[in-house]
Amino acid sequence: MRRPVEHRIESHLSWVYVKRTIRAGFRSLWLHRLRSSLTMLGIVFGVSSVIAMLAVGEGAGYEAQEQIRQQGSHNIILVSVKPPESESGARGQASFLEYGITQKDLQRIRATIPTVEILVPGRIMRKKVWNVGRRVDCDVMGTVPWYPAMRNYAVASGRFFTDSEMDQHASVCVLGAEVVEELFPLHASIGRSVRIASDYYRVIGVMEPRSRGTKEGGRAQAGIKSVYIPLSTARTRFGEILVKRSSGSQERERVEYHEVTVRIKKLEDVVETSLIIADLLEINHDKQDYEVIVPLNLLRAAEETARIFNVVLGSIAAISLIVGGIGIMNIMLASVTERTREIGIRRALGAKRRDIVTQFLAETVILSGIGGLIGVGLGVLIPSLVTRLTGQETIVVFWSPALAFSISLVVGVVFGMYPALRAADMDPVEALRHE
Repeated sequence: MRRPVEHRIESHLSWVYVKRTIRAGFRSLWLHRLRSSLTMLGIVFGVSSVIAMLAVGEGAGYEAQEQIRQQGSHNIILVSVKPPESESGARGQASFLEYGITQKDLQRIRATIPTVEILVPGRIMRKKVWNVGRRVDCDVMGTVPWYPAMRNYAVASGRFFTDSEMDQHASVCVLGAEVVEELFPLHASIGRSVRIASDYYRVIGVMEPRSRGTKEGGRAQAGIKSVYIPLSTARTRFGEILVKRSSGSQERERVEYHEVTVRIKKLEDVVETSLIIADLLEINHDKQDYEVIVPLNLLRAAEETARIFNVVLGSIAAISLIVGGIGIMNIMLASVTERTREIGIRRALGAKRRDIVTQFLAETVILSGIGGLIGVGLGVLIPSLVTRLTGQETIVVFWSPALAFSISLVVGVVFGMYPALRAADMDPVEALRHE
């Protein structure tokens, strides 16, 4: 049994051996620093591209998932869909079209489906909103006071309208953030009045900005400006029939609800309830004038798409790491040829094959390790530049730098092994004769 003193001596000698090997590796690489730097670039760009591409993929996936989460994973969204033009009457003539979700549909859903907790109806009218000389084309949405809570859409300042204002058919409105930027660029909007059609509405609140590309009731919100008023006020001021005029024709539409958000009590009942609602609407509608949107299904699909997207982007970026590894192998093979005589001398002086392998592997690990560290720094910096220059959301997840750096070390060992074994397998006598 070895004594503790002998064990400590062996440990010390091993550490001295490692330090000497690393120093020798640095000296050898420093003698050819330009060549070593160029070889290292493959690893630098490989590591940085892995981190950057994963950050871009993660950011894109997060945005898509966040847009869906804003609709609520407990929600089912019913949207009225206009039938094809062929069903709306001849062109150039006045026509009347009735379609979409009705009050009877809501009553059937309440009466027959016990998993439903809350219904949030809404009507949407395309109108011009005025503030003195400023005008904005908006979607004016008549809805209920609990709309923000059900759609995860918060009020940034002021408040949403109340139940009493709903009962009184009050002339109040809440502006979307995009509308405020155009109608009130210099002054506060809350407490002022805006004109919608021929009526004035007092501004009582401003909604928070929507995420880019967020969908509201199946309508892409990118670029769409919205104003919210009580549903009762919308019915009183705009009536049940909406008139749309275009060149040479007039179209009258009756849509009771353009969208209805159905809140489900339990998350596990959402998908099954959506199928029941779809069946119920199919039975009571002669044509497909509605759409059932299930954000939970969209969210799961978006998460799976984001995962696949990250795998694809990471795989593409990993190819550059492999190219960097091939560069290391190439330069180390050239180094073996150049240092044949040195290897012969070391073997003649008693160096073992293991010492030669360790020496060359140390050099490849140093190359890949330093390149990996520089690549990590660059990879963390690039996503922030992408976000600043393009506005695209990027997220550097905590594990991606560690993963990319670990892969760079593995690449260094794998691609450095063959040159190291080739150097160790040289015949000492033949190596000494090499000029």
